[in-house]
Amino acid sequence: MAPSFDNGSSLFNFVVRDGNGVKGMVDSGISKVPQAYIQPLAEQIDKNNASKHGQPPIDLSRLDGPDHDEVAKEIVRAAETLGFLQIVNHGVPVDLLESLKDTAHNFFSLPTERKAVYRTEVSPTPLVKYGTSFVPAKEKALEWKDYISMVYTNDAEVLEHWPIECREVALEYLKTSLDMVKKLLEVLMENLGVKLDDSKIDSLIGRKTVNMNFYPTCPNPELTVGVGRHSDMGILTVLLQDGIGGLYVNIPEDADIGKKGEWVEIPPFPGALVINVGDMLQILSNGKYKSAEHRVRTTSSKSRVSIPIFTIPKPTEKIAPLPQVVEKDGIAHYREFVLADYMNNFFGNPHDGKKSLDFARI
Repeated sequence: MAPSFDNGSSLFNFVVRDGNGVKGMVDSGISKVPQAYIQPLAEQIDKNNASKHGQPPIDLSRLDGPDHDEVAKEIVRAAETLGFLQIVNHGVPVDLLESLKDTAHNFFSLPTERKAVYRTEVSPTPLVKYGTSFVPAKEKALEWKDYISMVYTNDAEVLEHWPIECREVALEYLKTSLDMVKKLLEVLMENLGVKLDDSKIDSLIGRKTVNMNFYPTCPNPELTVGVGRHSDMGILTVLLQDGIGGLYVNIPEDADIGKKGEWVEIPPFPGALVINVGDMLQILSNGKYKSAEHRVRTTSSKSRVSIPIFTIPKPTEKIAPLPQVVEKDGIAHYREFVLADYMNNFFGNPHDGKKSLDFARI
């Protein structure tokens, strides 16, 4: 029997400690959002007040033909302004994308005890973590999301440690996405006047993680959020969103597009993948590329899934603005640091917009 969700500690124990997640709470038959999930007014998402991102997806296959320069400009422009772009003809089979969405729904439909074995405190492997919200022990209001996170090391460890229910399709998604990530990085680096060899590009995306996020139906979507305001930590994020939508990006203060500070919805486009710039790419570019501040709305009609791939350098890497860019700019806007220290800061605090970048700012 489910506890009283009006009681903060019994809700926390049921949802977080026991691994039932938001899904377990919703399955128990709640009719309203519990107090622990109600966001401050300033953080609630008014979908009627947000415009839709009207740019058509970029056709990545055109990079390999006579339109290369035009497509490269579109990619650079997106990275310099919103930090987000949608791409089609990206090299990841569309039927694989459909299979991924089905696999994610199936995984979160498993009994709690099958998923809860991967909770941080008890997971048999550091490569797999099942959880809910972001940093639930420190958050003033919880986020309406459950997730499974799978770190890639090598194929053998994936087959040994990732959950059997999703490992094959998740691994194929990761492998078929990497060429696209490298192509995008080459374009973005070339625009900075930096030529990176394969080994340097590989080191920038040396740690790769596949997440499956699950946003159960919500009785009062306007009161809570699926994910709060944040930017991603890494280099580039590849995101598959389903057809329901709910992803919003903030227009930066220094962007020359749209209304500054406005939230823009990124509508789902069939067969497309969303790419967003992460903090590490903003730092490497000395601020030329913008890590996208984004958040996710919940929905009352249908459960939603999204499947991101996070590409980041290895935790032991030293990160600093690229010297070629600093030389042109005449000043570095970020200090050098070891990525592991940034990660500890990032994962140790609740989502709070782009505050994570303050760790590296000079």
